[in-house]
Amino acid sequence: MDKQQEFVLRTLEERDIRFVRLWFTDVLGYLKSVAVAPAELEGAFDEGIGFDGSAIEGFARVYESDMLARPDPGTFQIIPWRSESPGTARMFCDIVMPDGSPSYADPRQVLKRTLARAADMGFAFYTHPEIEFFLFRDLPTGGVAPTPVDQGGYFDHIAHGVGYDFRRDAITMLESMGISVEFSHHEGAPGQQEIDLRYADALSTADNIMTFRHVMKQVALSQDVHASFMPKPLTEHPGSGMHTHLSLFEGERNAFFEPGAQFQLSKVARAFIAGLLRHAAEITAVTNQWVNSYKRLSGGGEAPAYVCWGHNNRSALVRVPMYKPAKGQSTRVELRSPDSACNPYLAFALILAAGIKGIEGGYELPEGAEDDVWSLTDAERRALGIDPLPASLSDAIRAMEGSELVAETLGEHVFDFFLRNKRAEWAEYRRQVTAFELDRYLSVL
Repeated sequence: MDKQQEFVLRTLEERDIRFVRLWFTDVLGYLKSVAVAPAELEGAFDEGIGFDGSAIEGFARVYESDMLARPDPGTFQIIPWRSESPGTARMFCDIVMPDGSPSYADPRQVLKRTLARAADMGFAFYTHPEIEFFLFRDLPTGGVAPTPVDQGGYFDHIAHGVGYDFRRDAITMLESMGISVEFSHHEGAPGQQEIDLRYADALSTADNIMTFRHVMKQVALSQDVHASFMPKPLTEHPGSGMHTHLSLFEGERNAFFEPGAQFQLSKVARAFIAGLLRHAAEITAVTNQWVNSYKRLSGGGEAPAYVCWGHNNRSALVRVPMYKPAKGQSTRVELRSPDSACNPYLAFALILAAGIKGIEGGYELPEGAEDDVWSLTDAERRALGIDPLPASLSDAIRAMEGSELVAETLGEHVFDFFLRNKRAEWAEYRRQVTAFELDRYLSVL
């Protein structure tokens, strides 16, 4: 038994932890959980906890359903919202087959596999997400718009505002679980919040995002409000994105930094950006995986809809933040398309794979966009060689279907299931008669 496992078992005894929740995600990024007693945990570390994989969305067919959830002791944390005694803790799991091999359906394993590819090239991948979401007083059904908890705007400080107290309590809870927060503030839309996690390796960040979403919903419920990561819940206001800062390190050295180069970007960084741009359309079905995601991307403002990069250009898909003198280690690029409702394991895997492809292929970085890309005409964008991102889930599916990069990165099983599920979602959406259509056509046609 290794030291991390010994620490977990000792802590369970010392802190009177009677319930341990084992967390993992399905292919779509929904959090799954099974609770075990501490007495079962030593065996779980060695052999895993068995479950029926065919009952989990996208995991297995009935005739190959036996799977094991093996807890990762490095992710052990006591759950702070279950403060009563006896206590509760959680760990993320890797899903393995009965013979101990990694499951082909485990999103966490997809990311681990891609990180291993990068490690073989000498790179470690770090990410820093800016996570946006809404707080609503209600979650009505029947197509009725929810009511935001406030009417605040960007950076507003609202005395006795729900969001202010919410962010304080949520950040306290995150930090008690070992998740460091860098910034928090009110975002541009009523009821909209942003909390930025401190940069970390991509696997830890993906685990942290899954924890983050669960914590936000728990804190919201404790304050009689509701947290939603729906990308575009309000027609007249901006949607919620997850702008993500990316960097590669070679040991202690930032591989994106080159003193004296344009914007201090190394050749590796420029090729990585070029990879993101060339493969952007192919990976969008995963970074923006819901029908509703494309309502955000078509809305302008802070949401990108065109494939280009720019220095400090917030209308670009990839932004190179302002360089800080004497802080070369902070050189990074920001991908602005993902939304906070994606499966972070699959999204990070594909983002990294696209960047690596650019490095391996020696992709040349095109000229950066200096203008507000939204303000250009279609003809002007075409003249500059700026292509649009997929405009709908259907467009994104078509781009993904023919992608060798996505198929190789996700693996055949995840690739096929994801596409089948998204095609079904689009088909169901197309059948719906919306409030827009009824309001616009019913009385005049």
